[in-house]
Amino acid sequence: MEVKKLSISWQFLIVLVLILQILSALDFDPYRVLGVSRTASQADIKKAYKKLAREWHPDKNKDPGAEDKFIQISKAYEILSNEEKRSNYDHYGDAGENQGYQKQQQQREYRFRHFHENFYFDESFFHFPFNSERRGSIDEKYLLHFSHYVNEVVPDSFKKPYLIKITSDWCFSCIHIEPVWKEVVQELERLGVGIGVVHAGYERRLAHHLGAHSTPSILGIINGKISFFHNAVVRENLRQFVESLLPGNLVEKVTNKNYIRFLSGWQQENKPHVLLFDQMPVVPLLYKLTAFAYKDYLTFGYVRIGLREAEEMKRQYNVNVYAPTILIFKEHINKPADAIQARGMKKQVIDDFITQNKYLLAARLTSQRLFHELCPVKRSHRQRKYCVVLLTAEAAKLSKPFDAFLSFALANTKDTVRFVHVYSNRQQEFANTLVPDSDTFQGKSAVSILERRTTGGRVVYKTLEAPWTGSESDKLTLLGYLDQLRRDPALLSSEAVLPDLTDELAPIFLLRWFYSASDYISDCWDSIFHNNWREMMPLLSLVFSALFILFGTVIVQAFSDSNDERESNPPDKEEAHEKAGKTEPSFAKENSSRIPKKGFVEVTELTDVTYTSNLVRLRPGHMNVVLILSNSTKTSLLQKFALEVYTFTGSSCLHFSFLSLDKHREWLEYLLEFAQDAAPIPNQYDKHFMERDYTGYVLALNGHKKYFCLFKPQKAVEEEEALGSCSDLDSSLHLGDSRGKSSCGLGPRPIKGKLSKLSLWMERLLEGSLQRFYIPSWPELD
Repeated sequence: MEVKKLSISWQFLIVLVLILQILSALDFDPYRVLGVSRTASQADIKKAYKKLAREWHPDKNKDPGAEDKFIQISKAYEILSNEEKRSNYDHYGDAGENQGYQKQQQQREYRFRHFHENFYFDESFFHFPFNSERRGSIDEKYLLHFSHYVNEVVPDSFKKPYLIKITSDWCFSCIHIEPVWKEVVQELERLGVGIGVVHAGYERRLAHHLGAHSTPSILGIINGKISFFHNAVVRENLRQFVESLLPGNLVEKVTNKNYIRFLSGWQQENKPHVLLFDQMPVVPLLYKLTAFAYKDYLTFGYVRIGLREAEEMKRQYNVNVYAPTILIFKEHINKPADAIQARGMKKQVIDDFITQNKYLLAARLTSQRLFHELCPVKRSHRQRKYCVVLLTAEAAKLSKPFDAFLSFALANTKDTVRFVHVYSNRQQEFANTLVPDSDTFQGKSAVSILERRTTGGRVVYKTLEAPWTGSESDKLTLLGYLDQLRRDPALLSSEAVLPDLTDELAPIFLLRWFYSASDYISDCWDSIFHNNWREMMPLLSLVFSALFILFGTVIVQAFSDSNDERESNPPDKEEAHEKAGKTEPSFAKENSSRIPKKGFVEVTELTDVTYTSNLVRLRPGHMNVVLILSNSTKTSLLQKFALEVYTFTGSSCLHFSFLSLDKHREWLEYLLEFAQDAAPIPNQYDKHFMERDYTGYVLALNGHKKYFCLFKPQKAVEEEEALGSCSDLDSSLHLGDSRGKSSCGLGPRPIKGKLSKLSLWMERLLEGSLQRFYIPSWPELD
């Protein structure tokens, strides 16, 4: 009897919880949360959301219920900003994915029947934040912020690919992919793939920068380029997506026919070569990721064990067929310089093994970067690093002097000594600095011992008196110097400043241009077939505009030519004489009218009509310098603006406009948010935020590259401090008082004085030394 009562009480409790959750869900009114009416426009909804988001953001508001309030505000804005969801809510009280009353009723009947049969409750049906907290514990360690993405993820993507998920609160589809995402993350992170999670609600700027306009979205980043995942979210598809991000030529398939050519490539590439022996039919993803991480230092090849084409290599290098084996070859291709073998090859083990064999025994100095790595600067007395440099001609590399130098380097056991060689005909300035100018070394090889003291190129060195021939006496002489140097560092008595090495392996200009063009074409191709149309609209608009202008010009030219042919005969002599008599003065008058007056500048107003042509579709290399003014300060500021920028009007790449602060304040505030630090909520918001005085601000807008430079008036900072100290300000103070007086004791304010240093700022703008603030896309001019 007691068990039966207990069962009934549990059922009653569950039903009560269900009723309370349904009532709480029905009680949610997005209009009431944002404080707007049901007839509010999108502009009013957006303005209300921005105001409440600033007030209730958890980073700014320390109230215990601020986080829940912020989630409600975000959900309400998500519903009302989408016309489809807003219409569903207005008609059926439902803003989800279900369309119409019939589907909604079917879902409710199914859930109630499901509850009646086995008392199973779906968390997403009751209260989504519970599920959001559970998911947050999984993604918390991978959360990305804008500054973290720009400063760490993008540079690191040149060494490993990144897999990034875009998520948000109240994203029911994010729950469905969560188990697959967790499994893939655990697998790929062990292989060396970078993982990131972007919360679109808190990092809206980063999500917009990545081009993610919906949640959930998954994208990959490699070499700073972004690629979106478009297939079903399953483990195998995500793994193939990451593998498709990697270049296709990272690992070469090696067989008995090409292994001699492959291993002999160290002479041209100046890199050790790595061979992986394994039974897998395809190259393992771990090996591809390792090849991508160390592509600048080593060349990688793959040999499939079990094929007849690999029997010769297996016998020659005595490879065990029962476990994966990695061999590293340097200058000698008949014998590997190092080897490792293990059944379960781990990433850390491979990284340690590769790091110890990144360079050849006597690597060639082909760039300044390689010189820094092989011959580092002396940091302390105990961290001395000496470089033994062989200066030889390129044709003599495989001769006896080089072979003797290589055998001497192979026998070296000291960690403080590194052996390198330089082609004297390719690095002439470097070689002439170390080798004495005498006939003794003319056309012969030389050996120098040097120690770097500063990053500026200052070294101490000693060059062997006799040319290096590779004889036993030369080896004994060099060995004696190295032993003496270990006891007496003062042996390096000569000093010099070495010039920077030229990059011998850098591609020529035509190849670099070809690679850049091919990358751009591939990006456009991917954008056309994969990216959403919102991102493609500017490109399509540009293409159709160019075609319209081209064909319009042809048509106008054709009609103008036909009209010229239909013209009547020339006038009689009297009319011609009269016309000739008037030609000269009229021409002089016309030319004189075209000469601008001192301080005259053509300044157009930036409005909805001129916004697209003067900014969005501005030609590459052109900039629009925009003055911010109000109705009361328009006359005085325009006069001063014309005088300041008059000397720069000779440049055809500069256009000048002005923007009315009374009409387009919201557009300006949105743009100025990108000129602040990458923080979720700027600290500048205060009670006078909507009354800030932006008159006198000047923005240099680059429409093609989507960035702007900002000029703040000379007294802007003083005025902002004055605003903070005043408790009650008149609006005329912020919008520019024609009398130039304020009620806060600021005294008269000369309006023209705000632009007193604009000419200096314009000079820095043309020099390219101003700070640039990049934006994802130009907002609409509401």
